[in-house]
Amino acid sequence: IGRAIAELYAEEGAAVLIADIDAEAGAEVTAAIAARGGVARFQSCDVGSRESVTAMVEVASRLTGRIDVLCNNAAYLGPFHGVLDAGDEEWERCLRVQVLGTNNCTRAVLPYMLQQSAGAIVNVVSIQAMVGCPTSVTYTAAKAAVLGFTLSAAYDYGLHNVRVNALSPGPIQTRISPKPGDPAYQWQCDQTMLGRVGQSREVAWVALFLASDESSYITGVNLPVDGGWTAK
Repeated sequence: IGRAIAELYAEEGAAVLIADIDAEAGAEVTAAIAARGGVARFQSCDVGSRESVTAMVEVASRLTGRIDVLCNNAAYLGPFHGVLDAGDEEWERCLRVQVLGTNNCTRAVLPYMLQQSAGAIVNVVSIQAMVGCPTSVTYTAAKAAVLGFTLSAAYDYGLHNVRVNALSPGPIQTRISPKPGDPAYQWQCDQTMLGRVGQSREVAWVALFLASDESSYITGVNLPVDGGWTAK
C-alpha cells in the first residue's frame, strides 16, 4: 500500500520522500519512481523514534522547501494474538509504530504546515478500528487509537487550514496477504459487498484524493476502502 501511494503521489507531480526501516525496499521504490521521471528520495527512518523522524522530516523539507502532505502508513504486522496470549513486546511494537509513529511524524511536520497555513495529513488506519477481527487485539487497539488521534488533530488544526483525515483499508492484496485458493482469502472476499479483495492502487487513489485540493473542505473523516465490508 505504501509503495502504491508513493508512486501515485509522484505520478501526480509531488516530490516524494519515502521513509521506511526497510532500506532495500525503499531504494527499490525510489529508483522505480525516478525511472519514470518522478522526483523521489529515500530516507531510512524508524517512525517510533522521535530523533529518527526529526532527521527524516528535515530531509523532506529540503526537497522543495516546504511540506504539503504527510501520509502515515507505517505499521507493525504480526503475528498477532488474542488478549490472553498477546505479550508485552507485541503491545509495545504495535503502539510504538502505529500510535507513537503517527504522533511523531505529525508532530514533526506540523510546524511547516502551520507556517504556510496549509497542509494535508492522511492516516492509513484499518477497518479493524471499526469492526472486530479474531486474535489481533493489539493491532485493533492501535488502529483504533490512530483513528482517535485523527479526529482530535483535525479539531485542533482545522482553523490553521491543516486537514487531517483517515482512510481504512479492508482486505487488500499485498505480498503478505492470503492468496487465491487460501480459505482466508475466500473468507475475506465473502465479507465484502463486492465479493473480492482490493488492490493497493485502489487505496492509493483515496490517499491521493484526501491529500489533494479536491478534498479541500474535508477534514476529520475516516473513509473506508473496503468493498463495503463495514457497511454490511
